[in-house]
Amino acid sequence: MANDDASPPILSAAARTSLFQTTHWSAVLAAGNLSSPTAEAALTALCQSYWYPLYCCVRRHGHSPEDAQDLTQGFFAKLLEKNQFTLADPGRGRFRTFLLRSLENYLKTAHRDRTTQKRGGGREVVSWDAEIAEERFAGDGVDHRSPADCFEREWAMALLEQVLDRLRREFLVSGREELFAALEPHLWGDSTSSPHARIAVELGMTTVAVRVTLHRLRQRFSELVRAGISDTVADAAEVDLELEHLRRILAS
Repeated sequence: MANDDASPPILSAAARTSLFQTTHWSAVLAAGNLSSPTAEAALTALCQSYWYPLYCCVRRHGHSPEDAQDLTQGFFAKLLEKNQFTLADPGRGRFRTFLLRSLENYLKTAHRDRTTQKRGGGREVVSWDAEIAEERFAGDGVDHRSPADCFEREWAMALLEQVLDRLRREFLVSGREELFAALEPHLWGDSTSSPHARIAVELGMTTVAVRVTLHRLRQRFSELVRAGISDTVADAAEVDLELEHLRRILAS
């Protein structure tokens, strides 16, 4: 049973097999500065975070699963070997834009150079399950999207899922798994139509307590989304524009 006075945040995400973290500019800059003691960890996090959006983009360019794996690994290898993270500048745009443009340029070069070795020149920079990657790609329903749109949507979905996962973990720490499971499906819904009374009976709470908790969850969710977006832009004034961009992506 959950206590009526238990405080949020609570939430779950229909978690994907792999999520990429919202990239903080501090992590990007650390990755570009190889003399920094945090550079290796930052590089690893960035590669593991962005592999699927980039892989999705490469697949939408028409490459086979095998070639998409090779090209994605090759792209990461080039970023690391040439230390191209140093070219990312917070004052010149968003990191995901830099990454997408860099990938597009790499694919053009790889198209001209058919002698490129497999798996990124013999290196497997990022580890992932190829079968799971293809199952995920097939299940995403991306046939009508351009490569860039595919990348953008994966960024948007992962940003939201990161927030949901954070809320879920906070809830789990507080030991309120039942409340987590009951309220999560209603995070997106209209508060007037959420089954507050039914949830209250199931969890031994009052209807008012359920309503208040769900309201606070939605507030917390919005706060974390804004915070996540703030970490991806150089100017705080851009947050509202990015929020609108996120909504458009998810509505498409």
